[in-house]
Amino acid sequence: MEQNKILEGNLYKNIMTFFMPIWFGTFFQQLYNTVDAVIVGNFVGKEALASVGGPTSTIINLMVGFFVGLSSGAGVIIAQYFGSRNIEKTNTALHTSVAIAILGGIILMAVGIPFSPTFLKAMDTPNDILQQASVYIRIYFFGSIFNLIYNIGSGILRAMGDSKKPLYFLITASIVNIILDIIFVVFMDMGVAGVAIATIIAQLVSAILVIISLKGLPEEIKLEFNKIKINLEMCGEIFKIGIPSGLQSVMFSVSNIIIMSTINSFGTDTVAAWTAYGKIDAIFWMTMGSFGIVTTTFVGQNFGAQNFDRMKKSVKACNLIALGTSIVLTIMLLSFYNIFFRIFTQDTEVIRIGSIMVKIMAPAYFSFVFIENLSGAMRGVGDSIIPTIITVMGICVFRVVWIVAVVPFAHTLEMTMLGYPISWALTAIIFIFYYKFGKWFKRSCEKKGFALPQ
Repeated sequence: MEQNKILEGNLYKNIMTFFMPIWFGTFFQQLYNTVDAVIVGNFVGKEALASVGGPTSTIINLMVGFFVGLSSGAGVIIAQYFGSRNIEKTNTALHTSVAIAILGGIILMAVGIPFSPTFLKAMDTPNDILQQASVYIRIYFFGSIFNLIYNIGSGILRAMGDSKKPLYFLITASIVNIILDIIFVVFMDMGVAGVAIATIIAQLVSAILVIISLKGLPEEIKLEFNKIKINLEMCGEIFKIGIPSGLQSVMFSVSNIIIMSTINSFGTDTVAAWTAYGKIDAIFWMTMGSFGIVTTTFVGQNFGAQNFDRMKKSVKACNLIALGTSIVLTIMLLSFYNIFFRIFTQDTEVIRIGSIMVKIMAPAYFSFVFIENLSGAMRGVGDSIIPTIITVMGICVFRVVWIVAVVPFAHTLEMTMLGYPISWALTAIIFIFYYKFGKWFKRSCEKKGFALPQ
């Protein structure tokens, strides 16, 4: 039998071998919206740049993020069953997960298409970008089913140890997106509608490729359309882990909506700067998110195989590699932010405002390593409720309190931004303490009936 590199072999080498395709895949996924922003920022204007990011991204993250968080539960369950060689349960979890993706996409379309303009107005989106933002986000939600099928399908493949195919699919989809962006915006002058249409076509391509790959799995676990249905028992297992992660994503987005309302109050230049900064610092977040996926997968499979020593070493290794990576990325961003912003816009005021954001937030990036990786480790063994509570209270609730109780007394961009690094640092400290002294591992072993290591 072929060696399972998650369960055996050189740990650091295998972590990086598994990490790199995930990172590149996340990079190309991020490239969708980044290319949208670059093209409209340079060929349409800063109002269009603000309309494809800022408030629209916040609403998309709120609604799509819940279902993507929910899909993380499917990844954990599949990793555990696959690690323990329970083929029947793995197959049931796969088909239930795909059914959840389809149902979730329908719900997103039903809510997002008619109500997105109302959400944008509620966030005090500047009037000069409101119409374009409404057009972009409504078209975007037409592709919800494609989006969720790709995310859940690629999560299934990674949970089984295949991080390369999702990368290949996203490279293909990103190339499609870039080509269509240029055709629709530069040559056909379709504006923000063009980049939105290009995005959903690219998402359709990635969804089709994922489905083909799932159908090509070994006979006993492969996707079969007539088996796609909700298994209530399996759905319950997935939801126990996925719902807390989904709600965590929602709380992140709710807190960001409140912050976005404050940022909107500073005007279109600030919204444009926030949009551009969001695309730039996405390099850091996608890197940390990739390490989180690696941690969850390595912990999930090794926990399922009761290989507890390798499980704990995996967490330590991911933390060390992620810390070193975060320091390098922080130095790069602080050194070259001016060049990065000019990719999106030549407006000097937008760049000046963006530099303020970078200097306040980037130095604290390293603290998020512990939040992402330690919560990923706990999700990997099936403990998701307490990590969700820690994250929601330490980051989301804190930021809302900061905006409501502190910012009104010093209504400046600097004070608004300062809530981010403070919340990361506080939450990281709590996670480190809970990881070292909490009963999360013992509790998860008892639920599975595993004997605790001596």
